Amino acid sequence: MREFSAPESYDVPATGNLTDAIVANAHEYADQVALRRRGPDGRWVDVPWREFLADVTSLAKGLIGAGVQAGDRIGLMSKTRYEWVVADYATWFAGATTVPIYETSSSDQVAWILADSGAVLVFVETRDHVERVGKARADAAQLRHVVCFDTGDLDALRARGAGVRADRLEARRTESTPQTLATLIYTSGTTGRPKGCMLTHGNFMFEIAVDVQGLDRLFVNAEAGTLLFLPLAHVFARVIAIACLQRRALLGLSADVNHLVDDFGTFRPTFILGVPRVFEKVFNAASQRATADGHGRLFDAAAATAIAFSEALERGGPGLLLRARHALFDRLVYRRLRASLGGRAEWVISGGAPLGERLAHFFRGAGVPVLEGYGLTETTAAVTVNTPEFQRIGTVGRPLAGTSVKVADDGELLFRGGQVFTGYWQNDEATAEVFEDGWFRTGDVGEVDDDGYVRITGRKKEIIVTAGGKNVAPAVLEDRLRAHPLVSQCLVVGDGKPFVAALVTLDPEALADWVKSHDKTGSIADLASDPDLLAAIQHGVDDANSAVSRAEGIRKFKVLSIDWTEESGEVTPTLKLKRNLVLATYHDDIESLYR
Repeated sequence: MREFSAPESYDVPATGNLTDAIVANAHEYADQVALRRRGPDGRWVDVPWREFLADVTSLAKGLIGAGVQAGDRIGLMSKTRYEWVVADYATWFAGATTVPIYETSSSDQVAWILADSGAVLVFVETRDHVERVGKARADAAQLRHVVCFDTGDLDALRARGAGVRADRLEARRTESTPQTLATLIYTSGTTGRPKGCMLTHGNFMFEIAVDVQGLDRLFVNAEAGTLLFLPLAHVFARVIAIACLQRRALLGLSADVNHLVDDFGTFRPTFILGVPRVFEKVFNAASQRATADGHGRLFDAAAATAIAFSEALERGGPGLLLRARHALFDRLVYRRLRASLGGRAEWVISGGAPLGERLAHFFRGAGVPVLEGYGLTETTAAVTVNTPEFQRIGTVGRPLAGTSVKVADDGELLFRGGQVFTGYWQNDEATAEVFEDGWFRTGDVGEVDDDGYVRITGRKKEIIVTAGGKNVAPAVLEDRLRAHPLVSQCLVVGDGKPFVAALVTLDPEALADWVKSHDKTGSIADLASDPDLLAAIQHGVDDANSAVSRAEGIRKFKVLSIDWTEESGEVTPTLKLKRNLVLATYHDDIESLYR
């Protein structure tokens, strides 16, 4: 199967923009709760539609009063919080374009994005962000205003809009059309300078319409709601936030990932979205707690049963014995896992990277099916998704309505649809490189089966060719090895080498539990060569190798004494490994594997 197209079900209108739904909902459902935010005391505070619209319009007037013109770019650098959403919509009400910046970005990255986009104003969250922007101002000649959430600047900005009449704001708001640029989202930049992806109001309108059609059981529900903790600078989180506000699904906002279980318990979402690393940590934490309580074997048996139960669903259904075991473990284990997610979550949406079949089977078997999808910033998030009605674990689902996929002769996946971006900001050369006869070239290698389900097998530029001529997709091995509780990150290597090997970093939290349970002492550097720890990692390597042929398997590995993180620079804000940087930095460690 080389090409598959899903029938069109939505036409982007000639007029209107993303703000229209907010105005309509605020007028028709003024007292209904739109969002839930954290108050000063840490408790949840309900924000009704009328209050949300008032906050947005007053800030939008402030932007106009500060001299922001239609089409201007507005930077937005903050963790996920209520003010992020208000600033985003206020920017659109003022006819401007939002430029999200990850709050963890370095001064150099901030300088590049502000200068390249030509931002005239930037919202930031903290004083530290103000300092980072200050270092960037020499490069960002057009930047006139820095507005900090934590220092009361929003009130001052709103005061500047006191003289802006409502009809002037309405004229500015309605001036934008589906063809108007809504946002510039800069790619994480695993290699080279980040590029600004130009996404229009129409791109988002198309994406959200077909998303909600495919996932209607998540959004079209009187009790529907999700707790958003992913960075809103990520297009995946942004699309879900906008979709919730358009469809009036309750949107909760929290950036405190260290207390997610408590937040789930008080918010009680009906669906949850995250990246695979989040769900790996949920599984590993449950496993470690069980082991610490002396119930490790029970949890392992429950996990194996959940996986077997889910796998049986794809082969005609589980037998009586498996059903009985599953019912027992549901009372003993799965129920507690569902309770840790708030007790009401019926679905989980995963994106950003491959999840791994075993983890997907485990969650489905435990009663919380994971709907895995695929997309890029350039495609306004998802182009394919597994839906409640059409799900095939091991794939990223079928193309959304009005979307087509094609497999090139070299295996690269190409897409076409209303959510595909218009190009890179001020970079015609890069834009030309990713389009071929109207098809967007993703850079990912994959397959499409006869039913239209897409399977991702790796990145085109990351395929390893060993000295023996064997082509190896590292993602298959890396995704599986990262599922091991002790593993934080891994890099599979072997290009031009006689065999495949790997560098492995350890998860500090999991390692601390392992040290206690194995009565070990010493630093991470000491433990990196500990025979028992190496044996534990070898189990993960063996499991990863079971997914590939013998020639593709990891023959040797080295455990490093440090972790790769976003803070240390090896991982992007979307948790992707900067492969080229790691290859260069750890060249000697890689070479040592082949001596």
